[in-house]
Amino acid sequence: MEDATEHTTEQVVTVGLDGSAESLAAAHWAADEAERRELALRLTHAWILLSPPTPDSPTADDQNYWARRIVHDAHAELAREHPRLTIVEDLVADEAETALLDAAARSRMLVLGSRGLDRVASFFLGDIGSHTIARAERPVVLMRAAGRTDGRRRHVVVGLSLHGPQDNLLEFAYVTAFTRDVPLHAVHGRKPDRAHTAARGTESDVAQVFTEQARRELDEVLRPWREKFPRVRVIDEVRLESPAQAVVRAASDSDLLMLGRRKHPPALGPRLGPVVQAAVHHAGCPVAVVPHE
Repeated sequence: MEDATEHTTEQVVTVGLDGSAESLAAAHWAADEAERRELALRLTHAWILLSPPTPDSPTADDQNYWARRIVHDAHAELAREHPRLTIVEDLVADEAETALLDAAARSRMLVLGSRGLDRVASFFLGDIGSHTIARAERPVVLMRAAGRTDGRRRHVVVGLSLHGPQDNLLEFAYVTAFTRDVPLHAVHGRKPDRAHTAARGTESDVAQVFTEQARRELDEVLRPWREKFPRVRVIDEVRLESPAQAVVRAASDSDLLMLGRRKHPPALGPRLGPVVQAAVHHAGCPVAVVPHE
């Protein structure tokens, strides 16, 4: 008998709505992505006080009205732009973080609106966005209100650490580039420390050694994926700077930046690494965070 706690991934992109301009921008991005990937779109709004209407509870009825209005209005707007897209409304009477994590576990990806660059706690519904990214079982995309692209096809960027398996991230990156029909820019940042430079010689010598070694490692990681997706044009690049600086700069003119997030043992608790933190604060495009082992 199947465990009732297990989730089955549905062929759907889920977006979290809270009535803000940022979440509506996220919904538009999610609709575009769902259509490209031939998936359905689920509009999720969570409100812990959501309750069935009763004749003598006007306050609850009013709360329910605005919760439904958020989802209905978004549905109507998206349906006009995407008449062939299957759109599902999902009103959940639960805490937002719990509802989003549950929705993410049953989706191909979760899309959230991000409210600015000042601090991690500024994401969707306060600090819920950062907690959701750190715990979600599936990719989470953060979208700003001004981050929707102008429709021109450019490229997408994936940042690679080259340490440990990253199959989930690479599969997501290649499928994204393939469905968009754009080049995939694979970036690895590696900065030699002073001790290494002193031991090996001049800075130019160290730079050459570091670059050649990193290029070999990057090519080894990408080779099986190039064979699996021969139609995807890949631009691989090694940058001699910190990984955070490398990915943020590479994504300055891209449509999407994709990064991996290593799953941590329960004892350590979920957390976001420095590269993801930097990208979420400073990247000027949507950021997808993909969990992997």
